[in-house]
Amino acid sequence: MGRYVIRRLLQMIPVFIGSTFLIFFMVYALGDPVAAMFGDKAPDPATVAQIRHDLYLDQPLWKQYLHYMGQIFQGNFGTAFNGQPVTELMASSFPITLRLTIVAILIEMIVGIVLGVFSGLRRGRTLDTSVLVFTLVVVSIPTFVSGYVLQFLFGVQWEWVKPSVSTDAPLGELLLPGLVLALVSLAYVTRLSRTSIAENARADYVRTAIAKGLPRHRVISRHLLRNSLIPVITFIGTDIGALMGGAIVTERIFNIHGVGFQLYQGILRQNSPTVVGFVTILVLVFLVANLLVDLLYAVLDPRIRYV
Repeated sequence: MGRYVIRRLLQMIPVFIGSTFLIFFMVYALGDPVAAMFGDKAPDPATVAQIRHDLYLDQPLWKQYLHYMGQIFQGNFGTAFNGQPVTELMASSFPITLRLTIVAILIEMIVGIVLGVFSGLRRGRTLDTSVLVFTLVVVSIPTFVSGYVLQFLFGVQWEWVKPSVSTDAPLGELLLPGLVLALVSLAYVTRLSRTSIAENARADYVRTAIAKGLPRHRVISRHLLRNSLIPVITFIGTDIGALMGGAIVTERIFNIHGVGFQLYQGILRQNSPTVVGFVTILVLVFLVANLLVDLLYAVLDPRIRYV
């Protein structure tokens, strides 16, 4: 196991370098950060040249990238155009988005797996059909539509929750945004769980466990569910980074000042240091989440051994 972890960590290095270089190239080579600072104003050429020199933008792109990576390893992600260090923006926004992501993951895991198990065990029946129709409807509705509808119903019409989240984003106010963020993923988790349960329910080891006289709940929890969760865990692991990076729409709807909000502002104002810095952290989140998912395989299925 230890050698496998070390090997995976070494494999993550070229993936991280390649991903961050592509991000850096797309942001800095395809745009002009200095021009974005001044907007429609025509700056003095000497001022522009000095800013480019200070920001290391007068160097070739590969040198800019090496300089940027060197700064990152020192904990310096640059400075936003408003003069605030990017690390301060991260310190204020990442905890909020992390709480929102945890709420969304818990909702999609609990609701999605429960619906998938009941649907898979009753394949072809009324409950199964209802669950399939529900997931199809959820997948078909865009997040900005479901978000505004649920915000209007629960926050404005019925006044069960606040229509917008406070600045400090307490956990209680993130339940509705977490539900909105988790809806599409919840549908996929439900369908994956249903398919996996339905296939494994006909496996030989399940029939053997039933023939031994084991209680039904033990067969489901100890044998059927454990093996059926492997594809679900794979999806959830990769979905963690996607939820954190894809929370732009949800955070805009509920006025949450998290990672999505900062990325939206950075893209809108062409604030290159903010965009590159935040996406670099999201790349790390993806890589770590995938590593943890691989390690969970051995926990769920004892037949899997890493060497």
